[in-house]
Amino acid sequence: VQLVESGGGLVQPGGSLRVSCAASGFTFSSYLMCWYRQAPGKERELVARINSAGDSTYYTDSVKGRFTISRDNAKNTVYLQMSSLKPEDTAVYYCNAVFYTKAYWGQGTQVTVSS
Repeated sequence: VQLVESGGGLVQPGGSLRVSCAASGFTFSSYLMCWYRQAPGKERELVARINSAGDSTYYTDSVKGRFTISRDNAKNTVYLQMSSLKPEDTAVYYCNAVFYTKAYWGQGTQVTVSS
């Protein structure tokens, strides 16, 4: 089982970035997919999640209207499109796959919002 995040980097406040998570080794289309983030000195928090079919999403209040989660089950990939980025969005972003009692994590990708 592998979850490999990519697309992180340094972006200026107000900018946009898309992070991706490529999955392998399990039936991706059956899993709920989530994006979490963890800033230095803070607990890991749920940012967004999308159901297996891709027709139901959830966002934490701080990113509503700015972030969009999506998935492509044909490509076994989940995305997080981030816009109007703020310095407080700086964190390591982790991909998470859940199916009943099974849960897998990626290694994370750093997103830094700074001028």
